[in-house]
Amino acid sequence: MASPTTTKSQSQMDFLHHPYTRAALPFVNGGLAGMTATVVIQPIDMVKVRLQLAGEGVRAGPRPTAFGVARDIIAAGKVLDLYTGLSAGMLRQAVYTTARLGFFETFIKSLNKRAESANRKVTFGERAGAGLTAGGIAAMIGNPADLALVRMQSDGLKPPEARAHYRSVIDALFRISKAEGVTALWAGALPTVVRAMALNFGQLTFFAESKAQLKTHTTLSAQNQTFAASAIAGFFASFLSLPFDFIKTRLQKQQKDPKTGQLPYRGLLDCARKVVKDEGWLRFYRGFGTYYVRIAPHAMVTLIVADYLNLLTK
Repeated sequence: MASPTTTKSQSQMDFLHHPYTRAALPFVNGGLAGMTATVVIQPIDMVKVRLQLAGEGVRAGPRPTAFGVARDIIAAGKVLDLYTGLSAGMLRQAVYTTARLGFFETFIKSLNKRAESANRKVTFGERAGAGLTAGGIAAMIGNPADLALVRMQSDGLKPPEARAHYRSVIDALFRISKAEGVTALWAGALPTVVRAMALNFGQLTFFAESKAQLKTHTTLSAQNQTFAASAIAGFFASFLSLPFDFIKTRLQKQQKDPKTGQLPYRGLLDCARKVVKDEGWLRFYRGFGTYYVRIAPHAMVTLIVADYLNLLTK
């Protein structure tokens, strides 16, 4: 007969290998990886948002640069101003990246099982479908935190008397809901979802595909494969998602005119039309270098940390 101690130890499943824990780990690891990456790239994201909002409604005029915007932010306050909205960025990652990577990993595991049973490999189209679906679901869930982040980062562009001076992401969400209604937290949700789907398609799909191709056709180490695949995925994610990120920023930043009660843009298509008319097509890709420098390192840090966490919790 087994001793009580032996019986007790046998009756308790390893926590990390409990079915519920295994199902939750992709979400937990994804969220922690995204939050780590956000701390690293938050200053670049701050500069990116300011670049997108500079010269709104004007085709001609001075062309701001990333270094110029960073210099102006530092000159107007202090270096820590580059971390404005960090609490919103962290909340966004805790919600958005947790869902994005968690759903993608869950979908891919299901696709892998199905492919193995059919004695074939997961196709590029299946990876793309998983990335698009995961990105869309996660973006809708994370839109309020995304909107609060844009409002906090753009607050410094307003005249001093018109600034909201949000103390934190919770303060921003509460005050926006109170002043504009809860539904205002989902302003710009459509371009946010489309942007996330484009970004996920570019980042996760091309990362998985690039890593598979590099493993087959090169002799790079596993670590170098991850770095190279992250850089490739970062480019495609940036190129495909930047126009939608640009429109998202404009829509989330806008507020009703105190005199007319009207918003500058009625929606995604109206914003795109007015930008093309007043500022030109190329305005959608203003700050592409900054955006890539924001996306690629974020992808690298997120994917590398996620891989490391997955290894620790395997």
